[in-house]
Amino acid sequence: MRLLSVAVMASLLPAVPSAALAAQAGTTYYVDSRAGNDGAAGTSAAAAWKSLEKVDAAELKPGDTVLFKRGGKFTGPLTLEASGTAAKPITVKSYGKGALATITGDEADCVSVKGDYWRISGLRASRCRWAGFAIGGDSNELIGVQADHNVTGVYVPASGSRNTIRDSVLTDNNRMSVNDEGGDNDSGAFGVLLNGDDNVVTGNTITGSFAKSKDYGTDGAAVEIYNGDRNRVTHNVARNNETFTELGAQKGKTATGNVFAFNVVTSSRSRGSFLITRGPRHVVGPVKGTVAVHNSVYLPARDTIGWSCHDGCSPSILKLRNNVIAVGGEAGWEDGSGADEDGGVYKGRSARFKLGPKSVMADPKFVSRTDLRLRPGSPALGRGLVLTPRWYGGKAFGEDVKGKALPAAPDAGAYQR
Repeated sequence: MRLLSVAVMASLLPAVPSAALAAQAGTTYYVDSRAGNDGAAGTSAAAAWKSLEKVDAAELKPGDTVLFKRGGKFTGPLTLEASGTAAKPITVKSYGKGALATITGDEADCVSVKGDYWRISGLRASRCRWAGFAIGGDSNELIGVQADHNVTGVYVPASGSRNTIRDSVLTDNNRMSVNDEGGDNDSGAFGVLLNGDDNVVTGNTITGSFAKSKDYGTDGAAVEIYNGDRNRVTHNVARNNETFTELGAQKGKTATGNVFAFNVVTSSRSRGSFLITRGPRHVVGPVKGTVAVHNSVYLPARDTIGWSCHDGCSPSILKLRNNVIAVGGEAGWEDGSGADEDGGVYKGRSARFKLGPKSVMADPKFVSRTDLRLRPGSPALGRGLVLTPRWYGGKAFGEDVKGKALPAAPDAGAYQR
């Protein structure tokens, strides 16, 4: 049978009126902080709006797009209250050349997403009152954004669920919201803070989540989870944060079933940790069902710990598989009946946990202090257990930090041969 050409096949399709195509695409609006005019139509680069207030007041509809000119600077907030749909999200992007458009301001969170189905890229949120981006709706995406010098780069409150934060750069979010003596209540310096459920944090670079604390000396976390369930934190690169992740839940709330997979964590700071979680005896415990698999960690300073599961640790609190963790301090710490651990390689001055049957204490032979790929002869090569997708958050996440498929005999750590 003769195959038809693409052009011939296209000619057989029913014609779609141009008006219908425009309706499907929605309206595109332009915003230019330098040359824009709020009295203009906003529907072309030559007739761009000037202010965030004009965007806030616009009656945006599913399928619409808002383009911010690169190099622009705005004083926030940008409040996005409309909602798109799964088929027609509302999109925020950039146009032109130069640095991302920057939103700043100390009176509010710089970008506040209250609606659903937004796809936001091309923005930087810097030196905001509290959060760079606050994602309070559902099914929103932050893609390739930047956030710096906030209390938290990205905040997902309890109202936010099924959101995705990916391929973004969150740098030096190093301010505290509470920093007073006593009370064990200092808080801040988060790359991402998750209070909501079923969110995904993947493919991001998170650095410098670290600040002085009167209660703790220093504090901060690349990804903090408090009262959030079933969040998946995967394939991120974290450098020079106080902690990679710390989990907690207030009494009557939960932080259950959170997954950390294929993350790469390094630091040159004098103290730090990979994962901190709590059992039922802790004031912000229990945190149940945390899973950490195929992570690579190198924290060479003496005041460091790989993971800590305290105040009533048990396999229902923490499960670990196929991690490679080398620290200058304590490789891991557990009390109670202990965590469920296996398939890992650990190095540290001390360790207070029971190794799984296939785990070992040995030098993992990383390529360097910042390159955590494995050198030939590493004990992590081929050591990993074969895991079903539920361990690492689903089939979509079943590859190493560089996108390689998992082999039949996986290596421990975030990198596969």
